Amino acid sequence: MKFGILVNEGPFTHQASDSAYHFTKAALEKGHEIVRVFFYHDGVNNANKLSEPQSDDRNLVGMWSALAEEHGVELIVCVAAALRRGIKDELLAAGFTISGLGQLVEAGIIGDRLITFGD
Repeated sequence: MKFGILVNEGPFTHQASDSAYHFTKAALEKGHEIVRVFFYHDGVNNANKLSEPQSDDRNLVGMWSALAEEHGVELIVCVAAALRRGIKDELLAAGFTISGLGQLVEAGIIGDRLITFGD
């Protein structure tokens, strides 16, 4: 099955990003295809390379980057939502790309399911 993933919440204020990451990882391990992961609203904060969680906390930004590198998952950050939050290309962590909402629409068309995490 092909999944598109939409993440609407940041990595430290809501469970949605953790749930999206673990769902994506589990789907890949079961042999499913991830069309792309699209970060929207506060979800764009998952792409901020300036994020430095405490050493005893999980580093979701790094975890997403590692997942993209290991599995070739496309991580797309909404340009409008990112710019509203001061996130530009030079602040993106490895594996993330800024693009428009058309990428979200396409993920919904290509994928068998579009799974949304967060409000």
